[in-house]
Amino acid sequence: MSQILTFLGKGGTGRTTVAIAAAKKLAAQGQRVLFATQDASPATGLMLGLTLSADPQSIAPNLTGVQFQSTVLMERAWNELKTQEAKYLRSPFLKGVYGQELGILPGMDTALALNTLREYDASGQYDTIIYDGDGSQTTLRMLGMPEIASWYARRFRTVFTDSDFYRAVSPFIQPVAAAVLNVNWSGDLFSQPEAQEATGLLEQGKAAVANPQRVRAYLVTTGDEGAIATAKYLWGSAQQVNLTITGVIANQVQDSSPIAAAFAPLDVSPIPNYSGQDWQPLIDALPDLGAPPVAPRPMSVNVAEKKVALFLPGFDKSQVTLTQYGPEVTVEVGDQRHNLALPTALKGKQITGAKFQDGYLIISF
Repeated sequence: MSQILTFLGKGGTGRTTVAIAAAKKLAAQGQRVLFATQDASPATGLMLGLTLSADPQSIAPNLTGVQFQSTVLMERAWNELKTQEAKYLRSPFLKGVYGQELGILPGMDTALALNTLREYDASGQYDTIIYDGDGSQTTLRMLGMPEIASWYARRFRTVFTDSDFYRAVSPFIQPVAAAVLNVNWSGDLFSQPEAQEATGLLEQGKAAVANPQRVRAYLVTTGDEGAIATAKYLWGSAQQVNLTITGVIANQVQDSSPIAAAFAPLDVSPIPNYSGQDWQPLIDALPDLGAPPVAPRPMSVNVAEKKVALFLPGFDKSQVTLTQYGPEVTVEVGDQRHNLALPTALKGKQITGAKFQDGYLIISF
């Protein structure tokens, strides 16, 4: 397994430059590094001194680079889907559709990128994967996809199995499956090995994002007020997907003390401007990319006091919406919704109060 490291911040703050410097730094330390960019333009390749392609290629000792090209990733994913279809269906119906025909719809890019990151992670070839995405809410939604997808699967499975429709058709599921599928499905549709495997992949993805030893991010900002505000917004939004923000990289800043005050308790690392010639000053100024995070975890639970504390820096009470329509508690902040994964002792219990204090949303049950 690899550690996945990404950088968040406003466009123009130097995220890609920092990502390349981080890849070079870790490779020089002996780590096997994959630099993966979703920038389809040639700009990143120019900074690296070569043209990146959809297949990993060596850049320097211990450093490999790849450019995520959505059309190529779509073809590969579609071919894999057709392989799985032929494995399970007696009469495959996708064989007449070819990946080269498929266009990319909005949102497909990030889903394909996440799956590709998972594959590179599982390959065992890399110690660290540097993901150079767009560094915005899109990246956060991508990393939050396993948790969101698992919620949809769990919630709608319950709704479906409790419905009169399911009760009516359940006696026919096994004979229909036997007629259509190459495998013998009997009993609960959702307890089959194939369904359990899909659920397991989502749970693995959730666990990885929530583990700072597996996935972590740095904020990148300049001294510009808009860049600082955007970084703070992304810091709070990252908590909604359980992503750990490890520190702040202040690019082209003469005095970093205002940034340190704005992002306490995160460590702030000032870095010099990259001149386009020598990477070493920038590499030397980067923080220890393997250091343990100093910021609080996104969520902490006190079962004895029946309280849950959510760390939401950069937001205030007016920007947070808390609802409990069903059995789960939903927090909406930073244009994202997060259904809290509560321990068994608190599941299904009603909220008795909530307050916003020192950057924390404290919920009582």
